Amino acid sequence: MGRRRSDIEPRIIVAARERFLREGVDGASLRAIAADAGTSIGMVYYYFKTKDDLFLAVIEAVYGTLVDDMATAMSPDVPPAERMRRLFRRIGAISDLEQQTIRLVVREALVSSKRLRKVVARFQRGHIPLVLATLRDGITSKAIRSDLPPWVLVVVAFAVGAMPQFALRTIGDRIGYAGPHGDPLADTLVDILFNGVRGVRDDGGVGGTRV
Repeated sequence: MGRRRSDIEPRIIVAARERFLREGVDGASLRAIAADAGTSIGMVYYYFKTKDDLFLAVIEAVYGTLVDDMATAMSPDVPPAERMRRLFRRIGAISDLEQQTIRLVVREALVSSKRLRKVVARFQRGHIPLVLATLRDGITSKAIRSDLPPWVLVVVAFAVGAMPQFALRTIGDRIGYAGPHGDPLADTLVDILFNGVRGVRDDGGVGGTRV
C-alpha cells in the first residue's frame, strides 16, 4: 500500500495566501503562517526555501489551473477572434479566489522588482505565449493590423479585455454600472479589440480614425 500523501504543503499555501492578502508578503510572519497551517516553521522551510518561493507557490496554486483553462479556450482550431472571445469570457468568469490572487500579484509586483521579474518570467511561460500566438495568427489572417508590434498588441488585448472586467467587477456596483456583464461584456470587448470604437457620421461615413 502506497504512503499517504501529506497535506502539509497545501495547508501552508492556503495559510500563506490568507496572510499575504491581509499583511503583504514582507509583513507576513512565516511562524504565523506555520501556526495557521497547523505545522512547524521547519516544515515551511522544508517545502519553501524562501518567502518568495512560498509567494510563487501561492500564485501557482491558482495560476496553473487558470493557464490550463486559457490554453483550452485558445486552442488554434478556431479563428483568432473566437479564441480571444473565449479568453475574455474565461477572464469574465474568474472566481473570487482567482481575483484575490490577481490583486496579490499586482500589489506585490509593485512592491518588489525581484518578485515582478519572477512573476513576469512565469507569465512568459504561461498565458503570454498563448495570447501572442493568437495575435500573430490574427495578423497572418489579416483580422488584425500588421503594422503594430505583437507585444504592443498583447498590452492592448490586456487593456481592452481584462482591465474593464476586473474594474467593473470591483467597483461596478459603486459607480452604478448597468451595462453588460459576463459573456455579453466579453463579446463587446472582443468587438472593440478587433473593430475599434469608431462611430458612424451623420452622412453615413465612418467617423474618427481607425483604432
